[in-house]
Amino acid sequence: MPKSYPREFRDDVVRVARNREPGVTIEQIATDFGVHTMTLQKWLQRAAVDDGSRPGMSRTEAVELRDGRKRIRLLEQENEVLRRAAAYLSQANLPGKGSTRS
Repeated sequence: MPKSYPREFRDDVVRVARNREPGVTIEQIATDFGVHTMTLQKWLQRAAVDDGSRPGMSRTEAVELRDGRKRIRLLEQENEVLRRAAAYLSQANLPGKGSTRS
């Protein structure tokens, strides 16, 4: 599993990379901060999507979508439990077959 970096660190590295002086490469910034060049490239791409300068799903939208899907799964499970309970209770309320009581 890749090493996880704190959000503040990632944001700082992206800010430095975006505001770099002419002639300073992404590779130099990545090396200075001790991250892989591709990692920094991915952070820059994600930041561009998050701030709306590039099309795609932002982190906020991804979190909302994930939470919505979890909620849908939970509601589907609850619906199944209620459906089974209703079926069971409807069978329990039927008069017994062969009952001679009057």
